Amino acid sequence: MTEFVRLEVDGGVGTIRLDRPPMNAFSRQMQEELRECAQEAARRADVRAVVVWGGEKVFAAGADVKEMASMSYADMAPVARPLSACFGSISEIPKPTVAAITGYALGGGLEVALGADRRVCGDNAKLGLPEILLGLIPGGGGTQRLARLIGASRAKDLIYTGRQVRAEEALAIGLVDEVVPADEVYATARRWAEQFVSGPAAALAAAKKAVDGGLDVDLRTGLDLESEVFAALFATEDGRNGMVSFVENGPGKAQFVGR
Repeated sequence: MTEFVRLEVDGGVGTIRLDRPPMNAFSRQMQEELRECAQEAARRADVRAVVVWGGEKVFAAGADVKEMASMSYADMAPVARPLSACFGSISEIPKPTVAAITGYALGGGLEVALGADRRVCGDNAKLGLPEILLGLIPGGGGTQRLARLIGASRAKDLIYTGRQVRAEEALAIGLVDEVVPADEVYATARRWAEQFVSGPAAALAAAKKAVDGGLDVDLRTGLDLESEVFAALFATEDGRNGMVSFVENGPGKAQFVGR
């Protein structure tokens, strides 16, 4: 049983709930629990889409600085990559994922949200990577995922200054995809996730693999990856049924089974 992060499954949607009051600061234990829950969500057939949520007041205010303050280079060097893997574990889920952000999403908290496919935030949200103010840089994927999301120049501005951006600016620069009243964040994120519950799971996973994998390689290699995962879908039950349904009944009528 995990203590600070749990996976709650309802109606095909898995909610990865961050729950370490008061600010959901990521201790090493919480980081490992996040990875454990992400792996469980990836593995479970009854989870078709995932919402990551920190609760009504805060998403997550970053790594536990008190825990890190006593660490030397010799302490951090062997755990830096596992730490990054924990914060990035949401990105490894081969299903649609959405971060539901209320209040603060800072440091490691924002890095977790950056691993999701979509970010919905409340109008009370404040987002940022303040590690530079500690004499550090983001170590959980922030320098890489943020630059890919909003561009190098804007990412450098946020990382160099450590400043926090409010919801409106976050939306304007593409850091988040939707801003809603704070008390509607989870419901909005869940509605987005629910549309995939009855979708073609293998095709959704293939689309995610093609897009994410293609961002890390040159165009030719990305196109080869796309061709590979595209062809593989012709071996799936949903692919066969979807095409037959289109021919016989027209678009949008297929009943997918997730295989």
